[in-house]
Amino acid sequence: MMSLPPNGFKIALREGRPQIGLWLAMADAYAAEVAGHAGFDWLVIDGEHGPNDLRSILAQLQALQGSLSEPVVRLPVGESWMIKQFLDIGARTLLVPMVDSAEQAEALVRAVRYPPGGIRGMGAGIARASRFNTIPGYVADAGEDICLLVQAETRAALADLERIASVEGVDGIFIGPADLAADMGFAGNLEADEVQAAIETAIATIVKAGKPAGILTFNETLNRRYLDLGASFVAVGADVTEFSSALQRLRRRYDSKPDLAQDSPRGY
Repeated sequence: MMSLPPNGFKIALREGRPQIGLWLAMADAYAAEVAGHAGFDWLVIDGEHGPNDLRSILAQLQALQGSLSEPVVRLPVGESWMIKQFLDIGARTLLVPMVDSAEQAEALVRAVRYPPGGIRGMGAGIARASRFNTIPGYVADAGEDICLLVQAETRAALADLERIASVEGVDGIFIGPADLAADMGFAGNLEADEVQAAIETAIATIVKAGKPAGILTFNETLNRRYLDLGASFVAVGADVTEFSSALQRLRRRYDSKPDLAQDSPRGY
């Protein structure tokens, strides 16, 4: 009989150890496997804005099975039927967007738990989550490793943040800065003073409630600031942007169009 390793990411959040992450938006298992060897603590397979479906996310989970990075699956929406499917294919850390209230958070907790504490369907016996029924006691023990992260990314969410943070079974709260900035009237300008003040207040509220706080930006100065404020799971970039930037930098190295033949005695 097999056994699954514990969810080290969930344990690290519980212990308050900073976890540095990367967004995976290429929707490609080979690219995910490359990222899995880069040393990040967590990798978000993005099902909300990345061109993913259930099977492409399954392929990326399989590609990351030997990685030390914890795969985090971001759902398109927090629907219970969708949560059931992603849990059954082996996702055990879920990131759910647009959670605006404690009531929504409570419903999500029920969706990731088996009865009697929840509503997750009993299909693990034929699912990858239980390694196809080769893990004894999977149903009884699944709750120990499932990690539920909810996204607070609207003014409504921030207004109810204390109640969301008090929901038992929510393992972390992730601030979505881009959508929050848009909701506050600063679309495309998450560095606006008002947005940054809201983010810093939100981090303080989450940490005070004893919950891990997370965020993603592509700005290293901001990311280090959030870590200093107590955010414990911070994503610092995305595969698409890093790949695109690297290719652009490579191309710009040849913008002067030097005579490459001069560098080679054979002319090629």
